[in-house]
Amino acid sequence: MTTTLEPDQRSAVATKGAEPIVTTRTWRDRVPTWSLVLGIVVVWIVLWSFLEGQNTLAIGGQTTTEVHDWLFELSNDLQQADGWIISLTHALGDAVSAFVEWMQHLISSPAFPRPVPQIGWLGVVAIAGWITLALAGWRHAILVVACFLSFGFLGFWEDSIDTLIVTGVAVAMAILIGIPLAIWMGNSRPATTVITPILDFLQTFPAFTYLLPLFLLFGLGVDTAVFCTLIYAFPPVVRIAAHGIRTVSPTTMEATRSLGQSRWQQITKVQLPMARSTLIVGINQTTMAALAMVTIAAYIDGPGLGGPVIEALQVVQVGNAFVPGLAIVIMAIMLDRTTTAISERKERLQRAGGGNRRLRMIVLAAGAVVTGVCVYVSHYYSWAAGFPETEIGNTLADKVQTFSDWVSTTFDGVTNGFKDLVSYGFLNPMQDLLANSPWWLSALAIIAIAGALGGRWAALTTVLCAAGLWGLDLWNNSMITLNMTLVATAFVMALGIVGGVWMGRSMVVDRFLRPVLDALQTLPPFVYLIPALALFGSTRFTAIMAAIAYAAPVAIKIVADGIRNVSPTTVEAATAAGSNNWQIIRKVQIPMARGSIILAANQGLLYVLSMTVIGGLVGAGALGYDIVAGFRQSELVGRGLAASLSVVLIGIMLDRITRRAAMRAGGS
Repeated sequence: MTTTLEPDQRSAVATKGAEPIVTTRTWRDRVPTWSLVLGIVVVWIVLWSFLEGQNTLAIGGQTTTEVHDWLFELSNDLQQADGWIISLTHALGDAVSAFVEWMQHLISSPAFPRPVPQIGWLGVVAIAGWITLALAGWRHAILVVACFLSFGFLGFWEDSIDTLIVTGVAVAMAILIGIPLAIWMGNSRPATTVITPILDFLQTFPAFTYLLPLFLLFGLGVDTAVFCTLIYAFPPVVRIAAHGIRTVSPTTMEATRSLGQSRWQQITKVQLPMARSTLIVGINQTTMAALAMVTIAAYIDGPGLGGPVIEALQVVQVGNAFVPGLAIVIMAIMLDRTTTAISERKERLQRAGGGNRRLRMIVLAAGAVVTGVCVYVSHYYSWAAGFPETEIGNTLADKVQTFSDWVSTTFDGVTNGFKDLVSYGFLNPMQDLLANSPWWLSALAIIAIAGALGGRWAALTTVLCAAGLWGLDLWNNSMITLNMTLVATAFVMALGIVGGVWMGRSMVVDRFLRPVLDALQTLPPFVYLIPALALFGSTRFTAIMAAIAYAAPVAIKIVADGIRNVSPTTVEAATAAGSNNWQIIRKVQIPMARGSIILAANQGLLYVLSMTVIGGLVGAGALGYDIVAGFRQSELVGRGLAASLSVVLIGIMLDRITRRAAMRAGGS
């Protein structure tokens, strides 16, 4: 029996046998979260109607404040300093640049006085095919060879190989740093406690925000691209590898310890081999993150395919952006499929009884001979050194541009109608509320909503982040970016819930949709801007639609997993009670999967925020524009730094609110 006391009393009395148990019950337990949030929004709207346009802290696009000037001076002092930190970063940068340049002269760019690299395209293709044959099997070797050839036929051989070089160097450094950290985390709870929040913090940052701070330390060039990519990409390999090491059977570890193995022997002979497939999954995720960042790092003069994409996006040439974008997509699919195949190869061989080992060694030996011949030929014969020029890429670009122009002209009414519907129905009203309220009213409302959703810790984090946004003097632009993020996330969650419920309730749908969603998740964010630009032109709506396409796959998969994990017994009981499918979805599965739904909102928000910032390249404005302007105009570097920090604060705020909300939902 449970007795509920008056609202101002702090406890309810329950009985268990003869002894009473006191449980806490407050007014907050009796007020649904949605009604509390709705009440806050209603009060906000009422106050906004009287105070609209007052004290919004809006500043012009070229205006800088004392804070921005201070950041500008700080960046100048940092660049001109002679301290050991700058000396160290320059030394590291020079070493990385020298190694990448050596690799470029070896396989991608002319090695003076040669007009071609030391190893030409034929040798590079042969080496890539042979390595893949050894690690992943002949099917994937054929895939890799075809993908490498496609880079050349599209007209982006050198840029593609440069992208692979920078990605490979960054991933290698991430593995060298990340695996020891993962081993430490896998064997030490205190290390996990210390390192996990750092990884959380790094993964909260949108990719674009890494560029400007590291540009100040390393300057423009390949070294900055490598270090940006390294920092952005190494958290996945640490997390996933640590999980793999942590899940090695304690019984196995105890048995090896009783046999007298040292700690080092246990790590090298037991944990790492047994966690091998998980380690390669971590490397796969790090490789995908690195490829995404390498293309973005073209904005700081990083070599590779990102440069042609940026140049085409800036002049709204969809066709010219499509061809290097297609090369990026091909590369992402190639790397994803190959690393996944490597992780699964051992298990496949075990199922096949180990395969014909002698035949495999003969094939590899023959392949090595063929590869050596190809390398020799590509060094001494010009036809095998520089990839033959083709018009395939130019022809494809022209056809895509023609198709884009036709789509834009033919469906102009539909796309503009949809854009106006969303703009006038969602974007503009929410922007008025967020950006045209007095800054203090928006801040108080956001803090109150954070407290309603995530509790006092979420509210405290929001207070600190809001104070930071106010102090960086970009409050109004921050609210505009937040508005685009929230509107896009609302659409992402609508797709996530509809698609996730559909997938979660049907294995047939899951088998069809999951490979498509997996493929979409391998694509770097730049790629999504190209079709959005073709449909909607250079506007903020382009960034929003690209963000929806970029974030929806992860949200759909998380919701689907949450729906599928709802207890079948509960669903059967609801069915037996006479509930129809719609009632089961609405009253059983969605409420019981609300923790997963909020987690999907968390991931969707962070993905969307990353894309809306990148959308500064195609007219999204606000903080994305400020960051881009910080690269283009030296006098706006301080404002660009403030914008980068503002994006980070928004990311942390949204991440903590949704994480806390998910924890509360999961615990209730």
